[in-house]
Amino acid sequence: MLIQRRTFLQTSALATASLLVPKFLKAFEAPHGVPAGNKVLVVLQLTGGNDGLNTVVPVRNDLYYKARPTLALAREKTLTLQDDVGLHPALTSFADAWHDGSLGILNSVGYPEPDRSHFRSMDIWQSASDSNEYRNSGWIGRYLDAQCRDCAEPSHALEIDDTLSLALKGTQINGMAMRNPKLLFGLTNEKFFRDASGQHISHHHEQADYLYKTMAATISGADRIAEKAGTGGKAPGYPNTPMGKAFSTVSSLIKADLDTKVYYVSHSGYDTHINQELFQQRALKEVNDAVGAFIKDLKAAHRYDDVLLVTFSEFGRRVVQNASKGTDHGCANNMFFFGGGLKKHGLLNPMADLTDLDQGDLKHKVDFRQVYATLLKNWLGTNPGDVLGGRFEPLNFI
Repeated sequence: MLIQRRTFLQTSALATASLLVPKFLKAFEAPHGVPAGNKVLVVLQLTGGNDGLNTVVPVRNDLYYKARPTLALAREKTLTLQDDVGLHPALTSFADAWHDGSLGILNSVGYPEPDRSHFRSMDIWQSASDSNEYRNSGWIGRYLDAQCRDCAEPSHALEIDDTLSLALKGTQINGMAMRNPKLLFGLTNEKFFRDASGQHISHHHEQADYLYKTMAATISGADRIAEKAGTGGKAPGYPNTPMGKAFSTVSSLIKADLDTKVYYVSHSGYDTHINQELFQQRALKEVNDAVGAFIKDLKAAHRYDDVLLVTFSEFGRRVVQNASKGTDHGCANNMFFFGGGLKKHGLLNPMADLTDLDQGDLKHKVDFRQVYATLLKNWLGTNPGDVLGGRFEPLNFI
């Protein structure tokens, strides 16, 4: 059957509109939520190389105080975790999670032949590659590929940012970057989209009918998310900071029961070559306040057992402080794991060994890809080998 000119123009308009609407929104067109107990992973990237030694502090280690005569945190200034371990004083919410049994700390995490470049080391962490291997896809993106081969409704990953990180880029499926839901959802309310989707096509052509239904469903889904994740649905108590806004957005979407398995949040300010005491305090406090509000929000919504929050930084800092009251790029670092579903909590392995250094840097004892394998297998329910491309033994804290 020949397509009449009017039908062709209407079909073209719908096709153009559908290309501009993110595929991510189409997953939310159905009014029903995800099953109870849906596991959600939230990844918090601490950009710049957080100083792990001044975050989880070996308060009875003389080598620590000798290496940092002005930067080391005195035992009485830290938040006590156990007799020989203190926490940076800005991390009060982290300490609360420790004491209620919902925080695990993994020390000495890194990878062989470490790279001290911010950009390269971040690529290694995000792509889950070897230090001499270059990949153009990320571990979360490849998870999206692996968990939905030829399926109609893939799970999704969402980054709270304006641009998509390598971590969320797959070979077939990408995550999506969105800092403000209102701005994205407003796209589907533009006159162009409403007009295109609202046109009545009198000559029922299969392609036009499909595009019309796609646009209508997408707009319906966007409207639903806007209603669920709007400011009226956000819990009070979040700080008015970029981190507070990001975690408030993540929480509102989790509580809306949208089929999103992974959320990704980044926070910068950790490259503390100079005046580290001031700058690290500022950065950690902003994260602490946002994470504390996030945990309280999830507990109130009875979702804390279903959410796992993981932090990482591209590398740690050198053990010895520099001449500018700061620290320079190092290697291994610690990671934090928050959630009501932890099988183990507290210190998950020994503190870093300050007697066994690699050219002045902490040696890694745990490959970060073992952590990814743990998250993929034990939390997201995916075969780690399909994502990581190698054999990395999962850990047993979740």
